Amino acid sequence: MDAFTALADPTRRALLVRVRRGPARVVDLAADHAMSRPAVSKHLRVLVEAGLLSVSERGRERHYALRAEGLAAVRRLLDELAPPAGTRLTGQALDALDTEVRRTVRQRRARPTTHQHEETA
Repeated sequence: MDAFTALADPTRRALLVRVRRGPARVVDLAADHAMSRPAVSKHLRVLVEAGLLSVSERGRERHYALRAEGLAAVRRLLDELAPPAGTRLTGQALDALDTEVRRTVRQRRARPTTHQHEETA
């Protein structure tokens, strides 16, 4: 499974956000969700298969940790979709937009509406 498919589920996204704070056990992660531990384990398995989480054995417990490098494909796509550098709205552009909006409002107020025109006819 790829990262995009894994991220499509809101529960898996929430698990990633939680694990971002630090490694966690299934029992800790299940406590944050209204679902059983086996259901949380299935979501964690998907995230591991997608390369978004790593698992380490500590005695009888499994600890899940974020693998930031697993998000590389997602980052590349977001970078491709981001507007080119320097296309931010500047103060000058916002001032020009404000001037244009005010001009359009004045023009519309100056024109009689169809209803007003019928009353004077």
